[in-house]
Amino acid sequence: MSRIAVVGSINQDIVIRVPQIPRPGETVHHGRLARYAGGKGANQAVAAARAGASVSMLGAVGPDAAGDDLLRGLTAQRVDTTHVARVGSAATGTALIAVDDTGANSIAVAEGANFQIDPAAVASAVAGIQPVAVIGQREVPDDVTNAAFGTAPPGLRVLNVSPVDEDVAIDLGQVDIAVVNEIEAAQLTGDSSADDPEGLARALAMQSHRGCVVTLGGDGLVAHVDGHTHVQPAFPTTVVDTTGAGDAFCGVFTAALVAGRSVETALRWGQAAGALAAGTPGAQPSMPIADDIRRLAEAELA
Repeated sequence: MSRIAVVGSINQDIVIRVPQIPRPGETVHHGRLARYAGGKGANQAVAAARAGASVSMLGAVGPDAAGDDLLRGLTAQRVDTTHVARVGSAATGTALIAVDDTGANSIAVAEGANFQIDPAAVASAVAGIQPVAVIGQREVPDDVTNAAFGTAPPGLRVLNVSPVDEDVAIDLGQVDIAVVNEIEAAQLTGDSSADDPEGLARALAMQSHRGCVVTLGGDGLVAHVDGHTHVQPAFPTTVVDTTGAGDAFCGVFTAALVAGRSVETALRWGQAAGALAAGTPGAQPSMPIADDIRRLAEAELA
């Protein structure tokens, strides 16, 4: 039995590192090109697997070489791809990512096969897998994520509510723990200030079963889960590329909870994973292994 089912996007990431991210109408030269496996869903699946969890990926790729490569990569990371569909009507999802010298990024996504996922097939897969936890995000249609959450047995449902727009159609009432950054939290609550992350976490926690985690980048995180507020500073890190750092957090945080660790410990493991990921180029290649996560988390706790 797979302990964690991840329903979400599978992308090829085409990354150009440039001195600064281009503004509209601007061309920036002297870039360095690289290709990586990515997609928020696949990133989170790999993060959870590298942290030691048994993981199944639910998604779709196109009938192309990129799809072949991405499936081989997931399998190499011990992620079960039995329930990844090959669709003939769209190319594999692709993200074009510009990363500047500070590690900040700008991303444009062509969803492709990620928007051809069959909700009924996802519901059937979840019913067959009977996972302990389901992770979802918003790089696939919301009805796909709703199908996964609605079919999952009692357990843990974690939703990374990213990206956020005015058309969010996922009922947070069927989510156990929502994970957002402070901008997304402000968008979801209608609070444009985002100056009170603890208040935002509490407000969103009231809409979900168990709570909400608001990640604050270099300022750490605030969470309100099971009636308790957790405030944690960030781990020190040299930022190379923030692509995938939030996905590392989500996958490892969920894996830690499934392994029976406390919410506080799971938050620290997730934070440590995000810090390690931000120090390495690429999305999936930056997902850290369990020993490195443990070493950083325990060093800070000592």
